[in-house]
Amino acid sequence: MVAPQQAREVRTAQLSAQERERILKPYLPKTNQGATHQQRHKQRIRPVIRRTIHSLLFAIIHLIFSIYIRIRQAYHAVLGQLLAVLYYHHRTPELIKRDVSGLTKVPKHLSLILDRRESLLDDVCESAAWSACAGVSMLSIYEKTGILKHSLPHLHRRIERTMTSYYGNSPNKPSISLRAPHLPSYSPPTSPDPSINGHDGVSSQRPHLTILLIDASDGRQTLVDLTKTLAEMSQHGKLSPSDISSKLIDAEITESVMGEPDLLILFGAKIVLEGYPPWQARLTEIYHVQDHAGGVGYHVFLRALRKYGQAEFRVGR
Repeated sequence: MVAPQQAREVRTAQLSAQERERILKPYLPKTNQGATHQQRHKQRIRPVIRRTIHSLLFAIIHLIFSIYIRIRQAYHAVLGQLLAVLYYHHRTPELIKRDVSGLTKVPKHLSLILDRRESLLDDVCESAAWSACAGVSMLSIYEKTGILKHSLPHLHRRIERTMTSYYGNSPNKPSISLRAPHLPSYSPPTSPDPSINGHDGVSSQRPHLTILLIDASDGRQTLVDLTKTLAEMSQHGKLSPSDISSKLIDAEITESVMGEPDLLILFGAKIVLEGYPPWQARLTEIYHVQDHAGGVGYHVFLRALRKYGQAEFRVGR
């Protein structure tokens, strides 16, 4: 007697290929074998037309945007050249003071981001002279690699020579001090004393400019080190977790690195902070000239001070 399973296998084996195909055909996906030649032609042409239209639209948009960028770059280049001619300082402190005399406020702490290049020392010296003439009391200069920290005496001598070219031997020549995080302040006797005696024998106060040099190691790494220190102190019971606040962090970073600048000027072609300390730039006014590629210029410095003088600081309100 043949088992039922064996009987089904026998019946399946007896079916021809056409019969098996007829049985499975209702369960197979539909094909386009019945489509006409015109329908198949449309199915091949439509994707090509869509790709052509998309490529054409992309080319038109790219062309329009390229023309806009070129016109904008040309406009800013011409404007920058005109301002550089109209507001040239001629290494005269009186002209710089006149340019900033109409401002409602001048930043007490000014910060610059400079790129490492051949004219880096000249850029630092000129920026220091402009800041001193404008009445800025503290100038922080950020250069990513930290090359400016390697020779403070040499940099101090260069800045002193630049100051002499602006002020000559005037008794109003500002005194200069250089410092960097974790390094002692450098202010040799050759730098004028902030307090000297006037012609009448009465002590008069000389302007003083403090220059702070920072690099990438003073940014995020400082926050990491401070976090580790606070965590270790908390684990050893020297500090309660409830005592850790933004005020404490701000005080520690201000003491170890620097306080928050009032104004940050970017002289590069793009708005790139290059690892600038993030904590210190929370409420800082950042100024950048669009499409500027002319390096450090006095007209950019002056426009930044004027922008800062017109800014309204709500501080979250």
